[in-house]
Amino acid sequence: MAAGLEQSGASGGDGMIPQKRLRIKLKSYNVPAIQESVQTILDAASSTGAKVSGPVYLPTRIRKYTVLSSPHVNKKAREQFEIRTHSRLMDVTNLSGPTVESLMRLKLPAGVDVKVTL
Repeated sequence: MAAGLEQSGASGGDGMIPQKRLRIKLKSYNVPAIQESVQTILDAASSTGAKVSGPVYLPTRIRKYTVLSSPHVNKKAREQFEIRTHSRLMDVTNLSGPTVESLMRLKLPAGVDVKVTL
């Protein structure tokens, strides 16, 4: 067998996928939306018997912008804006066919960017 892949189950026909990890990375500007997404993924994965590691709170990326409040006069008068991007990381192991199907059919809130890697 290839390195890093283990077959769970002696028969191999029990619907289990070879031992792999599904890494889910979530990004959003809205904290309640990302928390709802995390809870939805946790419920879907745990209901099918998969093991979930996380969510791991990644550092919040803060992008700050400074603009002049007046285009011609008052050079010292400026306004500052910031965009906060919140990130979460989750690993799903012990994957099975129903687990992958339930994760594919999830309805997540708008404004949440989801990246899934094997």
